[in-house]
Amino acid sequence: MAEWSKELLEFHEELDSVNLGPLWAHIHHMNTTQPKAKAVPYLWKTELINSYLNRAEKLLEVGVGSAERRAVYLVNPGMKHLQPIAWGGATQTLYAAVQAVKPGEIAPPHRHTATALRFVMKGKGGFGRVDGEKITFEPGDYLITPTWSWHDHTNLGDETVFWMDCLDTPFIMAMDVSFTEFHPDKQQPLLVPDDFSSRRYQGGMVRPISDRQPKSVALGRYKWGLAKQALDGLSEFDPDPIDGFAIEYINPSNGKDANNRIGARMQKLPPHFKGRAHRHVHSNVYHVFKGQGYTVMNGVRFDWSEGDFFAVPPWTWHEHVNTSADEEAFLFSTNDLPIMEAFDFERQEEYDQNNGYQEISDVFQPINV
Repeated sequence: MAEWSKELLEFHEELDSVNLGPLWAHIHHMNTTQPKAKAVPYLWKTELINSYLNRAEKLLEVGVGSAERRAVYLVNPGMKHLQPIAWGGATQTLYAAVQAVKPGEIAPPHRHTATALRFVMKGKGGFGRVDGEKITFEPGDYLITPTWSWHDHTNLGDETVFWMDCLDTPFIMAMDVSFTEFHPDKQQPLLVPDDFSSRRYQGGMVRPISDRQPKSVALGRYKWGLAKQALDGLSEFDPDPIDGFAIEYINPSNGKDANNRIGARMQKLPPHFKGRAHRHVHSNVYHVFKGQGYTVMNGVRFDWSEGDFFAVPPWTWHEHVNTSADEEAFLFSTNDLPIMEAFDFERQEEYDQNNGYQEISDVFQPINV
């Protein structure tokens, strides 16, 4: 750190007072030797989130007044200084929330610049409408709502349905490019048969010939059963030393990420799996779909169990461990890799010390109910 004379420091203050700045004093803050993320490694317990969602269920009804959605979103402590509302950031680019829809409720249709996805956590009877297609929500399903798509949700069952939302809201806010439009009707009209896209793609790795020309959205729902089948197939071989058995959701008409700005993956950690550490420029938000274990981030152990969420900021060393001796762990995750790759920002690095495993220096203490 340079030491400046009293005259220079006063000069710096004078520049600041007229909305100018001295590059010589700030160049190393602008051009860092490696990424310095605003977001910090963090974990949210499912019991805490659910306790506040339960209170929200009693305090508001979806579709009445200004309550369009009943969702509690994750706020990364490192993002709290960003205004407004911490940019809604679980990481610097990704918003994540848990949404609850009670039986009979309708979350009315709207569309926005932010691209979105859902991962159904629990409950049956949920349905969504996306650009005229009614889509069934089942636990473990992954669903996409691309940018500027009309979408609404309802619950036709007899139990509350919970799902994870993920949008690129912080990225959109940083770019100042957000638009939103509200549909005049309580629900958008249906234009195609129910579950049209998933019924067209029942054959797995084959596609209708009409999709030979790539579509931005070919498939709206990725069923848990097919994802589980793919992971079980991978399990016939040795696990990846970092990720265990992992798959990513893709657009079957072009091979790219299913959602063009947010990537999504599901991974299975076999019993006693201990992954090696690595880091990358893209950030992740993880949801523990099943199982228990821990993730070490920059030397700190974050213990997780079913329903929890945790954030891995850019350029953070991390490794996953399944602590169970007989049960598999399943981690669903979202990432901003499509954005990082589009700008040629992505880098990855494997941890080369201690045989690839970090020394644990501390244990994270989450906020509990």
